Amino acid sequence: MYATAFRRGRTVRTIAASIVAVAALSLTAACGGDGDGGSDNAGKANSSAPASSGGQDAGTEKGTDAANGAGESGTADKGDKGGKSGAADVKDAKAQAQKPGAASDDEPIGDCDINKTVLSVQNVKNPINHMLLKATNGAGVDCKLVGYPSLKFGADAQAATPVNEDSKPQSVVVLAPGESAYAGITTSAADGSGDEGSKIDSLEVFIDGNEDSAEVELPGGSVFVDSAARVTYWQTDLQDALSW
Repeated sequence: MYATAFRRGRTVRTIAASIVAVAALSLTAACGGDGDGGSDNAGKANSSAPASSGGQDAGTEKGTDAANGAGESGTADKGDKGGKSGAADVKDAKAQAQKPGAASDDEPIGDCDINKTVLSVQNVKNPINHMLLKATNGAGVDCKLVGYPSLKFGADAQAATPVNEDSKPQSVVVLAPGESAYAGITTSAADGSGDEGSKIDSLEVFIDGNEDSAEVELPGGSVFVDSAARVTYWQTDLQDALSW
């Protein structure tokens, strides 16, 4: 009886010991597997983390460089355009300032100075008994010729030659430096109906706005003048000056 009980107790202890051993082995295996797997995952995470960080840094650097490059390019382009525009404006301003005869909007155009105006007279074939008076602006600025020239034929003339009122232009003649204006002169009646005609060997010209006069040489040294003599208003076109 005691032997049987002993064997049963031994058997129970053996089975319990086996169960404990199996449980211990299972626990050890489970812990070992989890530890290796966690180590591998952690290693992968650690190895991938720098790579990801490096990629982000590289992308950030490229993006920053691209943005900086675009900004510098945009700034350079704007700077170049602004510089060119500024240089063009300065060039235009200098050109305008150096342009002969350029006057500001606030500066009025003055009368032509007879001492800076080149006057000449010449015969024309048509119409007959006509001459052409030419006035050229010899000053360095624009000037105006108002009205008509006053002519004094001969030293003994008592009055200026009358003007042909029909020849009055719509506006005052303005001359830039080097430009010319014209006045037609009828010296005598074509049909001989004029009175008090005589040969004259001198011509004195006055222009508006001047106290001085200018002696103009007559073509051939003299010209026949009678009471039909007339002068036109200043014209910008010589054909207009010879139309009366």
